[in-house]
Amino acid sequence: MPQLDLPRITQWVERVGGSYGMRVGDIAYIFCNDERILEVNRQYLGHDYYTDIITFDYSTTHTISGDIFISLDTVKSNADMLGTDPRRELLRVVIHGILHLCGINDKGPGEREIMEAAEEKALLVFLS
Repeated sequence: MPQLDLPRITQWVERVGGSYGMRVGDIAYIFCNDERILEVNRQYLGHDYYTDIITFDYSTTHTISGDIFISLDTVKSNADMLGTDPRRELLRVVIHGILHLCGINDKGPGEREIMEAAEEKALLVFLS
């Protein structure tokens, strides 16, 4: 688990949420391993595969809330595969979940590109 500056991440999440007109309510991050995320994927979504993140959305009209499961194993594997810093990849996944709660999807035609652009924009805010 890379070290995270939680107060800074909290401010960042609030800023990103605010840029979509949303307030941040209760967000629970559950950092786990591949086996746990596979369990969650099977149990709640009926999917039989590993993933880096699963977001359960409990948001209301103007407040984002949810449980966000993140597999640190997959985050590390993705960072290695992409040749990027594991901490940066973890931040990307953290904000990916927030962007889902703000209403951005990544499964339909053209949605992945929109999500990736939103992730990059948010990462620039954090890293600058």
